[in-house]
Order: sequence, then structure tokens, then C-alpha cells
Amino acid sequence: MRITNNMLINNMLNNLNNNLNRMNKYQNQLATGKKISLPSDDPIVASRALKLRTDVAEIQQYKRNVDDANSWMDITETTLGQMNDVMHRARELAVQAGNGTNTPEDLEKIKQEMEQLKVQMVHLANTTYAGRYIFSGFKTDKALMDDNGVFLIDISNSEQIHFEIGIGDDIHINVTGSDLFNNEADASAGDTSGLLATFDALIAALNAG
Repeated sequence: MRITNNMLINNMLNNLNNNLNRMNKYQNQLATGKKISLPSDDPIVASRALKLRTDVAEIQQYKRNVDDANSWMDITETTLGQMNDVMHRARELAVQAGNGTNTPEDLEKIKQEMEQLKVQMVHLANTTYAGRYIFSGFKTDKALMDDNGVFLIDISNSEQIHFEIGIGDDIHINVTGSDLFNNEADASAGDTSGLLATFDALIAALNAG
């Protein structure tokens, strides 16, 4: 899906750049050629000029949307990679803790690192791009969860954000926090993340020795 989205975005970006260059050329021709002071001076030419300005503005907006979508998905991909690293390390620690050869000091060190991994995961869950929380669905102005891994917002897997990148073309750019952190189930404010609850269970087991 990531490769498909990138291919679509790159193709659309090339198309938009080509169209933008062509529109800019026409815009320059209008600016250096016949001047239109008022629409009443030449209604036909004025109408075309106004449409051209509208077309240029739309293309520029599509290009901004493409750039924004690319950046959003790039930071999402980077963050998911970091989450994957955290999960791999947590798994390694869980295996290490269960091998039966650890001293109490070893288990304490493992517990402390597991606690740090939980803090890191919560931090990643609240990642922002351009001031927007990327995993908070439509509520991009609100953090996904608190330091304990408790959801601060209601969130549904259906809260998919789409950017319009061309006439009749849009792209889905986000991953919801409920999908990532709550076993693909919708979550309500006050619920504990299923994923973070796993960290809590491991930490509790280590506390128990």
C-alpha cells in the first residue's frame, strides 16, 4: 500500500507540475500581453482570464496537498518503524526475563528498561506533523493518550483522512490510533490502550519477580 501511494503521489506531482508550468506560462502571457482593466472591457477574454486564475489556484492547492500528503506519510512511516523497534526490544526483554537465570538485579534492570519503552511508545503515539497529531483520527488538535496509555479522545478506525490531489483523485494518508494501539477496535476516552496494557502486564510481572 505504501508503494502504491508513493507511486500515485509521484505521478500526480509530475502531472500537477506540468500543468502548473503550462498555466504559469499562460498567466505570464496574459500579464505581458493584452491588459484587462475591467471585465466589461472584453467580457470573453475576461471570462477566460478569470477561469485561468481559478485553474492555477486549484492546481497550486493540489500541489500543496500532494506535498502535505507526502510529508504526512513519510513521518507516519518513520514513526511506525520506531514503534516496531520498541516492540522488538520489548519482546527481547520479555524472552530474557523468562529464561529463569536472572538475578533480582537483572529483573530490576529489565523492568526499568521496559518502563522506558512504554514511555517511548506513548511519546510515539502522540507524534505530530505540522502541529497535527497524526494518529488521532479527525481530532488532529488533540493528543491520543496520556502518559499511562489511557486514551484522551474517542477514536474510531473509520476516521480516515483523505487529501484531494487532483480532480476526482484523493488519497488516504493516516493510520488511526485505535487501529494501532487498541487491537483494531474503536476506543473511547478513558479506555486503556490494549498495546500499552501489555507493557503494564509485563512490568507488573517483573515487579512480582
